[in-house]
Amino acid sequence: MEKVKVYKIIEKKHIWFGISLTIIALGLVFMAMHGFNWGIDFTGGNMLHFDIQQTYELSEARNTLEKLDIDFEAKKAGDKGQELIIKTVNLSKEMQDEILDALKQKWPDTKLVRAETIDAVIGKELQKQAVIALIIANIGMLIYITFRFEFNSALAAVLALLHDVMIVLSFYAIFYIPVDSTIIAVILTIVGYSINDTIVIFDRVRENLKNMRKVSFEEVANLSISQTVTRSVNTSLTTLLTITALFLFGGETIKDFTLALIVGIGAGTYSSIFIASPLWSMFRGKLKTAKA
Repeated sequence: MEKVKVYKIIEKKHIWFGISLTIIALGLVFMAMHGFNWGIDFTGGNMLHFDIQQTYELSEARNTLEKLDIDFEAKKAGDKGQELIIKTVNLSKEMQDEILDALKQKWPDTKLVRAETIDAVIGKELQKQAVIALIIANIGMLIYITFRFEFNSALAAVLALLHDVMIVLSFYAIFYIPVDSTIIAVILTIVGYSINDTIVIFDRVRENLKNMRKVSFEEVANLSISQTVTRSVNTSLTTLLTITALFLFGGETIKDFTLALIVGIGAGTYSSIFIASPLWSMFRGKLKTAKA
C-alpha cells in the first residue's frame, strides 16, 4: 500500500455538494431572470466580415457600431488582427451598407469581405443534435461503467458529468456570455475529459477494494482519491496552462470558447475528486441500508 497522506474527502461531502449546488442555483436564478445570451447561430441573423486593412482597437469598433443602435457581437479576426467579424440580428441591405459606411468614416480603406445570413432553423437543429449527442454519450458511459465497475458507480459518474454541464451553463448565464455553436464542442469536450479523470479514481477504488476487504468503503475511497489526486491536478493544470495560453494569445474569436473550456475543465477536475466518489459512497450506503 502506498504511503500517502489520506484526505477526508468522503466525510466532507456535504461541503463539496453545497459549493456546487450554490453555483448551480445561482446559475438557475440568472437563467430564470434573463435566460441565455443566444448568438445568431441559434437565433438567426447576419454575419458581416470586414477587412479594416490596418490595426485597430476593438473598443473603437464597438463604439462606432453602438451609435447605430443595433444588437451585435464584434470580434477581431485575421492573422494580423486587421479584420472584424460582426454578428447581428437580421438586417436589411440598407442597414448593412450603413454599417460599412460608419466603419469607413473611421477607417477609410475598410472593405466588406463577405456577408452571410444564418437561419434560426439551423440553430434549433444544432440544439436538438447537441441534446441527442449528450444523451447518447451519457447512456453509453452509464452502460460502460456499469459493466466495468457497478451501476452505483456508473450513476455517480453520470451525475458528476451533469454537474459539470450545469456549472458551464451557469457560467454562461451568470456572465451573460454569448452562446454560439462552440458550446456544443465545449460541453462534449468537458464530458470526455471529466469522465477520464473519474475512471482513473474509480479504477483505483476497485483495486484497493480487492486488497482492503475489511476496511469501509469510505476509507478505501479516501485513500484512492488521495493516491490519484496529484495525477488529476497535474494533468488538469497542464491542460489549463495550454488553454490559458490560447485564451491570452489565441485571438478574440476563440476567447469565449477557451474561457468556457477553462471553467469546464476546472469543474470536471473538481467533480472527479469531490463529487463522483462521494456520490458512489452515498449510493452504496443507501443500497446497504435498503438490504438491511
